[in-house]
Amino acid sequence: MKGKLLVIGFGPGSNEHITERAREAIQESDIIIGYKTYVELVEELVTGQEIISTGMTEEVSRAQEAVRQAELGKKVAVISSGDAGVYGMAGLVYEVLIEKGWKKATGVEVEVIPGISAINSCASLLGAPVMHDACTISLSDHLTPWDLIEKRIEAAAQADFVIALYNPKSGRRTRQILEAQRILLKYRSPDTPVGLVKSAYRERQSVVMTNLKEMLNHEIGMLTTVMIGNASTFFYDDLMITPRGYQRKYTLNQTEQPLKPHQRLQKNAEPWALEQFDTSISIKSEEVAANVKASTREIAEEALLAIFGESEGVENSFIKQPIQSIFELAVSPGVANKKFTPKQMMTLVEVVGEEGVMEYTQDHHFKLQIPTSDPDRVIEKLKAEQFLLSPVGDVLTLKACDFCEGEKKDSIPFAEEIQEKLGGIELPKELKIGFNGCGMACYGAVKEDIGIVYRKGAFDLFLGAKTAGRNAHSGQIVAEGIAPDQIVSVVEKIVQEFKEKGYPNERFYKFFKRVKRVQGFEYQDITPSIKIEAAVCGD
Repeated sequence: MKGKLLVIGFGPGSNEHITERAREAIQESDIIIGYKTYVELVEELVTGQEIISTGMTEEVSRAQEAVRQAELGKKVAVISSGDAGVYGMAGLVYEVLIEKGWKKATGVEVEVIPGISAINSCASLLGAPVMHDACTISLSDHLTPWDLIEKRIEAAAQADFVIALYNPKSGRRTRQILEAQRILLKYRSPDTPVGLVKSAYRERQSVVMTNLKEMLNHEIGMLTTVMIGNASTFFYDDLMITPRGYQRKYTLNQTEQPLKPHQRLQKNAEPWALEQFDTSISIKSEEVAANVKASTREIAEEALLAIFGESEGVENSFIKQPIQSIFELAVSPGVANKKFTPKQMMTLVEVVGEEGVMEYTQDHHFKLQIPTSDPDRVIEKLKAEQFLLSPVGDVLTLKACDFCEGEKKDSIPFAEEIQEKLGGIELPKELKIGFNGCGMACYGAVKEDIGIVYRKGAFDLFLGAKTAGRNAHSGQIVAEGIAPDQIVSVVEKIVQEFKEKGYPNERFYKFFKRVKRVQGFEYQDITPSIKIEAAVCGD
């Protein structure tokens, strides 16, 4: 009869943090093998099994005995605190088996049962310090040469990882934590947040918040996990937080925001998202009015700016050097002008550089993604060359024709006024306005969310085009002959209603279909009468 090896990680040691499978595995075993302290931590789960416990440095003998007992047909529980696969017994058990010629298909069965590792349990007591890229490094040089450990610390420090140091110090090993601090201080501010957690979720639990410079003034031992923040980690109200938005994107209509802002903190994407509420804050970007209605997220971003020392008059206490971020925006020669000058093209090449991205879009814009720590300087250079700058994301975009080289120029001022008033405003979903200067509508205004066509000295208005999918259709004409002095106001009110009543991530045609009436314009179902199956990638 084949035996079985149950390699169990039981977490930090408290009963409530042991998984149900770990409990079952301990109880179904014939023999429990582990370090003496670990056996004591799970003694409440022991129901008469044979116990084999050894000292701290006898891991190899424990693994060998576990394999021997399994080969005799026993179910053997090999226990580790934390996770058995993170500085635990799992790897060693496999090494012993492999040395004996074990094969998965024919040898004793092995089940590795995961547990909560120290990096996770200690992080939960500190707050949220490992929200971004993190690594674990053991400072014990019993099994790993110290020069290799030094290289790993150096690499992690250079790469700005959040670092969890395991086995930082013992009675005999005292210099390793000193050396680790010395290496880290080469790359990180002395004020970098550090959390020291001893015996997480056990009777003698201790949590200390300190910094990289002062951390050695506190007790650190074998039962301590040292959590060292990265350049963006901060303390708040006895919590240690590492923001997820480390690689940030600037856009023209917000001071700072994370990747894909239009996909975050929306009810349909993340039901727990913060509600929007009105308050008045000051944004320093000249692209936004001095006082705007802000969300709780924007307030939080302002707070982070203050913490990171990027606001005016605030000393930078956490970051030695500016973190390079992605500045994302769209540029064009103008509303009606479609011609780039050679100097403008050279300026684009200069500001985008070798590491940036420049993509021409169907809206006749260049979408730029520029690595920079100084977006204001980029804006300055582009404005100096008379570029029209627009934000990207879930914003309003105006696409206007070239008005046949300006010959049909009567409606250009109205297109420019719409761009000035509405271009780039944030909406529940990206909204496109198409503007044509004559009844030919050759630039496809009727195929956009809102289509405006200048004809016989007045404007025709189209709403609710569906631009993609097999059931794509043009917008329905809802009004003809709108007076020029009314068109901007009409469009403004439609956009404002969509902004106020649209669901997050809801396209305008779906919004129009749902509400049935927008600013007095009635929705009419103009989709084909035959049934069309939705495409695989959406409808």
